[in-house]
Amino acid sequence: MISPNAIEYRAVNLDRLVGILMLAFLAGCLAPDRVVYGPKAAANATIEGFGDIRIYADTSRQLPEEREWLPIPRDKDVNYLVLSGGGSGGAFGVGVLKAWSDRGERPEFDIVSGVSTGALMAPFAFLGPTYDDMLVELYTSGVAKELVDADFLPKGLLGPSLLKQAPLRKMVERHLTREVMAKIAAEHRKGRRLLVLTSNLDSLRAVVWNMGAIADSGRPDALKLFQDIIIASASLPGIFPAVLIKAKSGGQEFEEMHSDGGSASSILTIPEGWMTNPAKSAWPKGHRLNMYIIVNNALMPEFSTTTNNTFAVMARASSALIRAQTRSALVATYLYAQRTGIRVRVASIDTQIPYNVTDPFNTDYMRAVFNHGYARLASGGLWKDKPLFADELAVAQPVDVTR
Repeated sequence: MISPNAIEYRAVNLDRLVGILMLAFLAGCLAPDRVVYGPKAAANATIEGFGDIRIYADTSRQLPEEREWLPIPRDKDVNYLVLSGGGSGGAFGVGVLKAWSDRGERPEFDIVSGVSTGALMAPFAFLGPTYDDMLVELYTSGVAKELVDADFLPKGLLGPSLLKQAPLRKMVERHLTREVMAKIAAEHRKGRRLLVLTSNLDSLRAVVWNMGAIADSGRPDALKLFQDIIIASASLPGIFPAVLIKAKSGGQEFEEMHSDGGSASSILTIPEGWMTNPAKSAWPKGHRLNMYIIVNNALMPEFSTTTNNTFAVMARASSALIRAQTRSALVATYLYAQRTGIRVRVASIDTQIPYNVTDPFNTDYMRAVFNHGYARLASGGLWKDKPLFADELAVAQPVDVTR
């Protein structure tokens, strides 16, 4: 997440980072060779031995096996938790979930989806409040700074990414264990669904993965695939390396390149192919879908006089792009919900919290957004029923992250 307000760009950091960006353009020439495959193979590729565990988000065809994808309702209300991307801003969502649990009002969600940092949170949010303390530890204790290895930056200039994958993989493997996956599989068999979004960089398409079906597959390589998908969804392109996932089409075997789900969409609500398919124009009768969307980012306008240099302009433009993409996805979801009777509630960071792009996992920042999410839920003023954020500019107050 990049929150542009009150970003202080030190000249020495700018010179270093601009140099990094310029040299990074040379990285591709040293990338390892990959097996060449074509668009037809890509469109029909499967993960051998796993069956129909994924779909492209833009497809309008019938889901491969709807019973495996749609939740099996236990009562009239079907609750869907959507966790967005946002990097270290994921601490906001953790604060919301923790306060929700502490109030004793948090539902057991029938569906949970995650993108990028939301993908890291999603398996534990899916399993419920038992894992709240673990998420709080990950997002507020300072361990997230382990993901940035400054010593690797010079080497990363001529490799596939600026940061190495090992710290992120180690963190995921430490917490997403076989025991956790077994619990997810058990919930999947009960009819609950866990979904994660990645971006297929070869096809430039968003891929929705049925994580519960993977967990419940019984395959010895299920845990590795499960972890790879989470790591891929959380890997910002160029910063963390993309993840190669083995696939097969016809008799050809190859590796697909998957990366940050946020490159395709910062939220996974209803796949766009379904939204535009007339056959999917209504939720099953007799049930009401309640969709809670937690955006781990600020969406209101935030004014800041932009420094006229390359990196500052790129940072501001990136922030604008992320916000516009997220707002568009929210509006599309809202319009679809109005047509189909889905009840939508949206939460986002609605105050200006200083963020330094040169220190992406700053502990003070993460604690500040965690506290903000916790306080907003605890006060009862968190949820909005429409994706409107411009009015927040008049009431947003800067937060001192050092307190």
